Amino acid sequence: MSQDPFGTEALRDSVLAAWRGSPTRFREDANAEEDLRLGGYRDRLLVELAQNASDAAGVELGTLRLSVVDGELRAANTGVPLDAAGVTALASLRASTKNSGTIGQFGVGFAAVLAVSDEPRVVSTTGAVAFSAERTRAATPELAEQRGGDVPVLRLVWPSDETDVPEGFATEVRLPLKVDGAALLAEFADQAGDLLLALPGLRRIEVADRVWTREDVSDDVVVLHGPDSATRWILHRVSGELPAELVAGVETRPQWAICWAWPSDGVLTDEVLHAPTPTDERLSLPARLLATLPVEPSRRRVQPGAAVDTVLAEAAAHYPALVAKLPAVQRTALVPLPGFPLSEVDGVLRDGVLKALRTAEWLPLASGEWASPAKAKVLDAGSEELVELLEDVIPGLLDAELTLPEHAKALAALEVRRLGMREVVDALAGLGGDPDWWRRLYAELDPIAEVDSTAREELGGLPVPLADGRIVTSPRGVLLLETDQETLDLLAGVDVSGLRIAHPEAVHPLLVRLGAVEAGPVELLDSDAIREAVHRSADEIDAGMDGHDLVRAVLRLVDRSGMRAGDRPWLAELVLPDASGEWRRADELVLPDSALLDVLESDAPIGVLDKKTAEAWPRSVLTAIGVIDGFTVVVDDDPTEPDHDLADEGYWWAAAAEPPRRVVGIRDLDLVSRDAWPAALRMLAADPVAWRAVQEPDGYTGWWLSQYATLEGVPLCDWRLASAESLAGLYDVVPEVGLPEHVLVAVGVRTELDVRGDDDVRDLLRRLGDPERTPADALVFKAHAALAEVAHLLDSGGISPPDRVRVLTGAAAAADDVVVLDLPWLLGVLPPEGVLAADGGAEALAELLALPLASEEVAGVVTGEGDEVAWHELGAVRLACDLLGVDLPDGSVVVHDELRVAVDGAEHEVAWWVVDGVAHAVDTPEGLARALAWTSGRWVDRHTFAALITDPTPITLLG
Repeated sequence: MSQDPFGTEALRDSVLAAWRGSPTRFREDANAEEDLRLGGYRDRLLVELAQNASDAAGVELGTLRLSVVDGELRAANTGVPLDAAGVTALASLRASTKNSGTIGQFGVGFAAVLAVSDEPRVVSTTGAVAFSAERTRAATPELAEQRGGDVPVLRLVWPSDETDVPEGFATEVRLPLKVDGAALLAEFADQAGDLLLALPGLRRIEVADRVWTREDVSDDVVVLHGPDSATRWILHRVSGELPAELVAGVETRPQWAICWAWPSDGVLTDEVLHAPTPTDERLSLPARLLATLPVEPSRRRVQPGAAVDTVLAEAAAHYPALVAKLPAVQRTALVPLPGFPLSEVDGVLRDGVLKALRTAEWLPLASGEWASPAKAKVLDAGSEELVELLEDVIPGLLDAELTLPEHAKALAALEVRRLGMREVVDALAGLGGDPDWWRRLYAELDPIAEVDSTAREELGGLPVPLADGRIVTSPRGVLLLETDQETLDLLAGVDVSGLRIAHPEAVHPLLVRLGAVEAGPVELLDSDAIREAVHRSADEIDAGMDGHDLVRAVLRLVDRSGMRAGDRPWLAELVLPDASGEWRRADELVLPDSALLDVLESDAPIGVLDKKTAEAWPRSVLTAIGVIDGFTVVVDDDPTEPDHDLADEGYWWAAAAEPPRRVVGIRDLDLVSRDAWPAALRMLAADPVAWRAVQEPDGYTGWWLSQYATLEGVPLCDWRLASAESLAGLYDVVPEVGLPEHVLVAVGVRTELDVRGDDDVRDLLRRLGDPERTPADALVFKAHAALAEVAHLLDSGGISPPDRVRVLTGAAAAADDVVVLDLPWLLGVLPPEGVLAADGGAEALAELLALPLASEEVAGVVTGEGDEVAWHELGAVRLACDLLGVDLPDGSVVVHDELRVAVDGAEHEVAWWVVDGVAHAVDTPEGLARALAWTSGRWVDRHTFAALITDPTPITLLG
């Protein structure tokens, strides 16, 4: 064999001559190689070695063996050995000898070796060559020195006498390493499986003692066997040729080929475009794309242009074919989910793939056929049985498996129409069918309605087959019967519009969840249809209809339900026959034997129930629908206005300080005969419900009875109990009518003075001004105090001043001659027959009675001289204050032997007086005590002060 079989000397001479002739050429080569080493090929060593091995394999699938021997990385491959053209290509940065059918057409990838070695060698069965940075520097010392020793390694090639190619291999690349060999092999092990998939020319890759092999099971399936596991890939391949107008720049290879690949475990991470080996074009697709695309010299990026656009469009268009090769329930795993594209290529592919997927027929229908996402529909939720029931109802309904949450995002990305329960209900509208089919449908919808409130609301329009053969559009109000046959027969005989009873074979608990009613007697009564029939019963009678069937049906339901009076107030609208044969509302009829008839006015507008009807039904049933058997109690826990059909209710509301929070009242009290009130009150007391209404705090019934109920023609509130002696003189004793005191008190008979509103004030003023009445002084004082206390609560202008008022003498005097005492010392100069007084509240009382204050009418002048004495100098006063524990007032008092005051020219002898805040007093216990009490603000203690000043001892205080 020649020592230089590949003519390397000539190659070196040519390169050296070019460098010597143009030092710039040397720099360009060095820079270009540096760019490839540091940029384009810095981490593509295994890719390039594998790609070269694949290209060399030829027809037979090749093997690539990678190992580290004596500090060298050795990459041995089978196939075609090295030849002169190959050597020339290795020593050139700008040429490739690969034909148009090989993978590396567009690159110069051997430069990748420079990332790990400066002394690469290629040993083949046909000879060996070597590259060397050191030998290149020795051959070009001056040029190398200009670049600081940095020279192009792969431009000068030397022959090598190595011939020991591993047995079974054609070529071995040997790279003395300047990096860690073990780490490099570990990196290769991570890439080996992917490269076997990308390079169809390779069958086997060995990394040290680990082996990866490729098994082509079929055209669509490849299994990659690794040291630890095997991965099954599903493939779809397609190829073609670029149109003539798009081959510019790729004339030598107008053919294109693509392969979509998806691993059976469905896991792809950090995916990139393979062209066909990995590029830096990041992809977010769930499948791998391997395609013959024009790439930049670095093989990291595709070359933009029409050729790339065409191939990418073909790849997107054929993506559904890969999807269709997967089992039906796995296909959505290949749908790109929403997200930002990871590269420009990714954006183009995502848009194209989604467009192709939306129009291709690949989604499984419930019927077993296939549909495109554009025409498909999927249930938001549902079982396999539900989908089976609906497959003939909803065209394009997808298989039940696709209702599971794991498919939701993919179907949303494809814009598959989702069907909630509202859409399902719409599809069922107008559908007939066997009641049992509906029951099975309800059974499948029930679990959805149980956990999803929105679905439950949307199912509100679900059709329901009725027993009469009709289908209604909502379960709400539909009755699921649970009652005896006799009641059913009665209902069958009544023409009740809107009474909807479900077909027994369609009954399911879902209907109850959606508003249907399990209808025993109570539920039947509460149904809208029965309520409406009761409401319209009077109109039906007026229209000439026979009401007896409805009456019997309703009374039967009331009887079976065990309802009591007041449970369903609306039942009172049911019309019944009265004793004269006319029809009236139940609450306008009295039972024929009711004791209430004995106390009502003879012309009371209340009818008597037909005797035959009364005898046919229990008393409790008739009173439950509102027929009157005694006083009727009305209860409203949330009243808004006086609209309860209670006599004089509006006046009660107006008299209250604020609207009532609860109304408990007895109706028809105004219909009681005036002379029947004793008996009526006994009836009220004997009826626990009515009696509670009477006793309701601040309630209507107690108010009305006290104001309007009478004994001997006199309102109850105008009487007092015999035991209420403190009211004697103002109120008369209630006559004996055989009622206990607690009943009389509850209905308004007085036990004490009670003044609350305008009416009470008018009544009290009338009584105080009545000369025929003789109230005790204490009662008068108490009455005036009560009037003063409520004066600010009264309706302004609503009280007319009285003509006569009660004065200190106890007489009823003309109001024009009376003043209201407001300053106590003025009493010494005023006649008692002209003075009205109360214990406080003088100004309010004067305003209420339209009387002047005494201080406004009296202007007195002290006429005599006295001695001004400090309070603490008065021994008896000091001792009295000490005994009471009262501080002595500051200042002094003017003490007189005789104190006289001139008023309107007349002099009056008084015990004490106050002028401009200075107290004057006669030197007596009474005078000093009043002055002391007023000055110290303890007016109520004036009499105690008088006693202690007279005898300032503990015996006086304690006695």
